Amino acid sequence: MKKVETKVYKELLLKLRARLRGDVSAMADAALNKTRSEASGDLSSMPIHMADVGTDNFEQEFTLSLMETEETALEQIESALERIEEGTYGVCLDCGGKIPKTRLNAIPFTPFCVKCASKLEDR
Repeated sequence: MKKVETKVYKELLLKLRARLRGDVSAMADAALNKTRSEASGDLSSMPIHMADVGTDNFEQEFTLSLMETEETALEQIESALERIEEGTYGVCLDCGGKIPKTRLNAIPFTPFCVKCASKLEDR
């Protein structure tokens, strides 16, 4: 892949990384809030309904799951940036073939061509 082309993908990956880092930080802040009442500033001594506690727990677990997914994407972006620096970006890690630009436009951090990615999903 030409340097001009990799520069475009590098800029795209850097923007995506910055956005995901912001998302992860915001989700971490939301997930680590103590309770619904503390998050909203309600410090009254009124008891909290059990359903509210369950909802809070579900929302916290869901947010933590999203954070894990985005952390994985951030790791893949870092790997793609390393491949750009090494000059191996756009080359499938499995078969060594060229990854089509349409795939890189859709998933700029992908390390695999479509054929190899589908083989990995089938496992």
